[in-house]
Amino acid sequence: MTEAVLQARNVHKSFTQGPVTLQVLCGIELAIAPAERVAIVGASGSGKTTLLQILGGLDRPSEGAVLVQGQDIHALSEEARGALRNRALGFVYQFHHLLPEFSAIENVAMPLLVRRVRPAEARDRARDLLERVGLGARLTHRPHQLSGGERQRAAVARALVTEPRIVLADEPTGNLDGNNAEQVFELMLELNRERGTSLVVVTHDTQLAARMERMLTLESGLLHDGSAPAASAAARRARTSAGGGAGG
Repeated sequence: MTEAVLQARNVHKSFTQGPVTLQVLCGIELAIAPAERVAIVGASGSGKTTLLQILGGLDRPSEGAVLVQGQDIHALSEEARGALRNRALGFVYQFHHLLPEFSAIENVAMPLLVRRVRPAEARDRARDLLERVGLGARLTHRPHQLSGGERQRAAVARALVTEPRIVLADEPTGNLDGNNAEQVFELMLELNRERGTSLVVVTHDTQLAARMERMLTLESGLLHDGSAPAASAAARRARTSAGGGAGG
């Protein structure tokens, strides 16, 4: 059986504001297989970004567990959790979050330097990936010197430079025009196929979501199967090994 690279088990999340408690996630069950591509769609305010942050160890669930490569990420110390994120996870956001004072190659090399990879090796790997995403001529440009599409391609390169097992993307094309959105999405799919990196993409674009292996809808705090192509055999095995599919 294929072991899921990421699992959510009975994940709940609530927020309390004064006398009011808002229940955002109500028992999420999810398993992501190696190299699987999953889209999560839902209305604004449904909790998609909250779910993604919990899956990535950036926020804690009120109840439940998230396993990344078999480790409960929220049970780890802050240092160990950061090391696991750096090793196994990549993040792509709607807004690129590149550091403005650094060049494209420095931004992409940063996660490797955090991992204490030798600077020369980190730059070489960053250069190779930037060339791969069509930014070989823009290595020394800072973010304000890049177009919106170029900044997002640099952000994708930064997410992939550590060769993570899974990339979590929050509206990665939401701030781009149609042509740039298509280019960035195609890049993510192509690198997924080449590197075997799993993708979990939160998006409002149902046309893009339909090109993934699975589309899940977050509604009323639960994930429901969407109208996407049949999941791969690996995805089905991972869901079976996790004791069931997405909650619904």
